[in-house]
Amino acid sequence: MTRDPLDPRETQAPPARGLPRPLLWVLLAVALAANALTSVSALPAAVGVVCGVVALALIALLVRDHHRRRRAQPENPDA
Repeated sequence: MTRDPLDPRETQAPPARGLPRPLLWVLLAVALAANALTSVSALPAAVGVVCGVVALALIALLVRDHHRRRRAQPENPDA
């Protein structure tokens, strides 16, 4: 019996890469807090922009992780 690499039932979950999800959430909270603090403080606007870009990047990583985990789960027709 040969395996069909295109059969979705036989594909394996993508390998875990990147940062763990809890760490991403903590870093996102820190980036958002830093962004809020820079908007009310006398720090240069560039610092706030950097914090905002970091927050957006972390959100993108969390979304990517969510989609990878969702694709890796077998579909349940009874649900």
